[in-house]
Amino acid sequence: MAKTKYKFNPESLSFDKIRLGAKALFLRTLAYVVAIVLIGIILNFLYGIFFDTPKEKALKREIAQMTLQYDLVHREMGNLEKVIEHLQQTDDNLYRTVFGAEPIQSTQRQGGVGGVNRYTELDGFNNSRIVVETAKKLDEIRKQVYIQSKSFDELILLAKEKEDMLRSVPAIIPISTKDLTRIASGFGLRIHPVYKISKFHAGMDFTSPLGTEVYSSGDGTIESVLSSKRGMGNYIVINHGFGYTSIYAHLDRFNVRDGQKVHRGDVIGYVGNSGMSVAPHLHYEIKLNNINVDPVNYFFNDLTSAEYEAMIEVASRTGQSFD
Repeated sequence: MAKTKYKFNPESLSFDKIRLGAKALFLRTLAYVVAIVLIGIILNFLYGIFFDTPKEKALKREIAQMTLQYDLVHREMGNLEKVIEHLQQTDDNLYRTVFGAEPIQSTQRQGGVGGVNRYTELDGFNNSRIVVETAKKLDEIRKQVYIQSKSFDELILLAKEKEDMLRSVPAIIPISTKDLTRIASGFGLRIHPVYKISKFHAGMDFTSPLGTEVYSSGDGTIESVLSSKRGMGNYIVINHGFGYTSIYAHLDRFNVRDGQKVHRGDVIGYVGNSGMSVAPHLHYEIKLNNINVDPVNYFFNDLTSAEYEAMIEVASRTGQSFD
């Protein structure tokens, strides 16, 4: 209870009770209120320094959880980088080697991302370092994945082209024969049957009865169907693409026309004795980029290893050609 104050009255020689006026009462009350408010502010400030509010505690727990998640994401991105690196090595050293493509330069795979101010908006925070590092790592991985995906797109096209090439390369014997001694003459220097001199023989001769079916040795387009009583006589030229052409000479008759598409194993003509030929046979040539190559090296689709060795032995024997 507040103490009552008195003032001495000399006229009445007594103590009179002091009564405050409205203004004084207001000022005193205002002073009390201001003091209480100031004390409250000071106490709140001190409490805020030494103690966390429930909201601050919740925010700190959330920040700690997010920091942990960033660490986990950073670790997983490290594992992902190892997987991408393995894919890159396999791509360069296996896939691209198989398809004859140049490996992708490491500078292209590991090139920078964006400009110097790309991550400015992430700076200035307590956890800016881990956020910026994670963003940079994510951008690097994104670029590496993009480049690798483009590389795989290229490999798919190369595989398709390789598949087409494998179907097109002349890779079977052009006539059906189980007796490999029917190879009358191989590739190389042989005795010409008419001039009786050593002359380069640009293909292989297969002796066979008149009318024996002649097969296309690979997919392609009929480039020429020509008839003559001299030289190679009646002959067919097939353009297989990829630099390969094949020639089938001394035919009796044809089963195709110019510009026709053919597949490996299609009957294109029949064995004959036309042109400069001394007996019924098929003269067969393969050219790669307009240069004659030894056909014996291309019979790998329908011969066993033993049959292939036997064919090489017969084809390598010197003797007289049939044309």
